[in-house]
This record gives sequence, structure tokens and C-alpha cells, in this order.
Amino acid sequence: MTGKTRENYNKNYLNYVKTQNPPTNHFRNCIAAFGVGGLICCIGQFIRYMLSYVGLTGDELAGATSIVLIFLGCLLTGFGVYDRIGRHAGAGSIVPITGFANSVASPAIEFKTEGWIFGMAAKMFTVAGPIIVFGVFSGVIVGLIYLFI
Repeated sequence: MTGKTRENYNKNYLNYVKTQNPPTNHFRNCIAAFGVGGLICCIGQFIRYMLSYVGLTGDELAGATSIVLIFLGCLLTGFGVYDRIGRHAGAGSIVPITGFANSVASPAIEFKTEGWIFGMAAKMFTVAGPIIVFGVFSGVIVGLIYLFI
């Protein structure tokens, strides 16, 4: 294929892609992500206030709030509600801790039919695994920098 032919082919392909993809409303997507992400954070703050009335403080309060939010994220993923929220909110549903719970629970549910070991257990961290590895690696690097400074 010559250079001119390849260039025409690329232009034709890009024009085809533009005709097939509906235009996106970036402003509406940002507002939806901000609203849903903020709502999830408000729910987390409400849970934190309720747990503080029980008598939890400090690290116990933070841990219990995270556990409740992760549980709710997994529960909503299991019922299929979190996927609908994600279609509407985009990044607003992915960024909070509930989005991380969704990224672990969703592949586990999807591959459950392949068995406990090779299905659910092996595929559970296909999405979240690289995030966990990068997070731990970054934490080690930052810790070493902090140690030597």
C-alpha cells in the first residue's frame, strides 16, 4: 500500500467512524458525573455520621464507613443497579470506593459460571488487579522517598 493510498484509507475510516458515533454532550456528562459522584460522597458522609453516633471514632470510623460503602457497591452490582448508575454517571460512579467494589464484583459475577477457582476467583481481579498492583508499587516508592528525605 502506498503512502497516498494509506492516507486516503485512514481519512475514509475516520470519516466513517464520525458518521457511526453519535455526538457526545461533554457538558452533560461532566454534570452527571459530578452529581452522582457527589451523591455517593454525601451518602458516605451520612454513613459516617450515623456510625459516629454508635460510638466509633478515628480509624475504626473510617474503616467501618469504607466497609459499608464497599458492601453497598457490591450489593448494587449484584442487583444490576450499579451498572445502570454507571451508564448514566460515567466517571462519577467509578471514582469513589463503590466503583472499586464494582470493578471487583462485576467480573466475579460474570465469570461465576466457569467455576469457583478458574472462573470467579481467577477473573475477580482482572479489572482491579492492575490498580491494586500499581497502588501498592506506588505506595512503596513514595514510602521509600519519604524514608530517605
